Amino acid sequence: MHIRIVWKAGQTIARLKNTPTANQLWSALPLQSEANTWGDEIYFRVPIQAKLDPDALQVVDPGTVCFWVEGQSLAIPFGPTPISKGSECRLVTKVNILGCLEGDPGVLRSIIEGDTLRVEKVEK
Repeated sequence: MHIRIVWKAGQTIARLKNTPTANQLWSALPLQSEANTWGDEIYFRVPIQAKLDPDALQVVDPGTVCFWVEGQSLAIPFGPTPISKGSECRLVTKVNILGCLEGDPGVLRSIIEGDTLRVEKVEK
């Protein structure tokens, strides 16, 4: 499963894993949401709910597509956040891992707080 995230200044493609939370996201597409930023992370609400997976992580690689259970949001870090140690991507809590961006996650730097994000299915 692949998704496209589109905003005013750009777009990116992500590959989703076959997990219950990723499948919920897939079923909810297409959707629009408002971008929030936290250091070098974007996050935005999505209309799904899930419990924390047993293999949930707090520190992930740049470009990892995550579901933040408490915030009912997708979170995609592309660099350090305010609580990172060094250059790691540390999220505010553990998150479910849904997949990863294809290509340079630095493209997310062009997203501005409040930008409208559109998330849609990509049939490959």
